[in-house]
Amino acid sequence: MSRPAVDNAPPRAGRITGGLALLACAACCAVPLLIAAGVLTGAGAAVLEQTLLAVAAGLAAVALAVWWRHRRRRTACGSGVCRC
Repeated sequence: MSRPAVDNAPPRAGRITGGLALLACAACCAVPLLIAAGVLTGAGAAVLEQTLLAVAAGLAAVALAVWWRHRRRRTACGSGVCRC
C-alpha cells in the first residue's frame, strides 16, 4: 500500500499573510528614503519603523501558523486516521 502524497504547499491565507509581511518589511526598508525626501521626521520615522517591524513579525508568525495548521491537518487526514 502506498502512502498518499502530503500537500506541503502553503494555503492561500498563508500566502496572502506572508505577502503582507513582505510588503511591511519592504516599507520598513523604505523609511530612510522617506527621511531623505523630507516626508518623515526622525521621531516619526522611529515610530513608523518600530510599528512596521512589529507588524511584519506578527504577520510572518501568523503565516507560519496557518501553514503549520494546514500541513498538520493534511497529514492527519492522509494517514488514514482522520482527526479533521
